Amino acid sequence: MELTSTTTVLAPPQEVYGFWHRLENLATFMAHLDDVRVTGPSSSHWVASAPFDTVVEWDAVTTGDAPERIAWASVEGADVDTSGEVLFVPAPGGRGTEVRVRLRYDVPAGALGRAAARYFGDDPSQALDDDLRRFKQVVETGEVVRSEGAPWGKRARREFPQRPARPLSDGELQELRGRREVLA
Repeated sequence: MELTSTTTVLAPPQEVYGFWHRLENLATFMAHLDDVRVTGPSSSHWVASAPFDTVVEWDAVTTGDAPERIAWASVEGADVDTSGEVLFVPAPGGRGTEVRVRLRYDVPAGALGRAAARYFGDDPSQALDDDLRRFKQVVETGEVVRSEGAPWGKRARREFPQRPARPLSDGELQELRGRREVLA
């Protein structure tokens, strides 16, 4: 299965790259990802939720790492055969960063796993779009924001606990600007 998705983040490319580059950050916005642990200079261990309340784990290596691109691939024999890349491209007009993701993976249990995931409402393409929307929110505001109607996200899994949407206070805006200055 190959997926692509793009979003524009209102932050400079080096900040957006820096956040993604810290692999442990990925579990803060990717719904099915439970944990990422760096195990070496270019290696990491990943844990994710799969259909039928199963967990899959795999090791991956970084195959490309530059401020404009991060690429990876799972190691041979991993539970999940995956590879992909994220591009960090300056958005037109100096309006932040376009984040372009290309992801390829073999679904656990093959066609049966794909059919089961769709039956339970997990469309992989929509899941990637949702992950990027949450990534945008985390980078821009420091958290994933939900409306009053869904403060706990998916009720069954109670993932990404958030506060209801509201404008940032002056103090929160200053704190966010300070974080951006530190990251820059």
